[in-house]
Amino acid sequence: MSFKKKFAVSCLTILRRDCKIISMNLKSVLTADTISLNLKGTSKEEIINELLDILVAAGKVQDRQSAFNAVMDREKKMSTGMKHGIAIPHGKCASITELVACIGVSKNPIDFDALDREPCRIFIMTISPAEKTGPHLQFLAETSLLFRSEQKRQEVLNATAPDSILAALSESS
Repeated sequence: MSFKKKFAVSCLTILRRDCKIISMNLKSVLTADTISLNLKGTSKEEIINELLDILVAAGKVQDRQSAFNAVMDREKKMSTGMKHGIAIPHGKCASITELVACIGVSKNPIDFDALDREPCRIFIMTISPAEKTGPHLQFLAETSLLFRSEQKRQEVLNATAPDSILAALSESS
């Protein structure tokens, strides 16, 4: 079974087991200071570094190098570039005590080795504790479901302030 299929089966299993999973509000994890509308990076590594800078500046990550290594190790296994211009770089890190996340938007498309071979402009990074799987899978599942919506992707791309993104993410499609 492919990694993509295993991931989907895992997410569906969790969704079936705990219907409350969908009610995990991204807004409960994201704040205005964990959103950047103007990423400058031109490569996968530069984007990941910028996203980590956001989390460090927000006080969400103390051990930047450990978090960077976790995300890059995951990226080496398989690209986290999804479809429709979205990438969800993520990792698990022993120095993280609770799930943290940020969103970045780039004006320029970035090659992120996405599944559909299209460049990405929306980047959602999450890092979670190494020993906790539930919140990590829950976040990835919710993010994947939410960003299937072309309307949500456009709202994020057209946002002029972090609060606009938070509002878009907290509205149902």
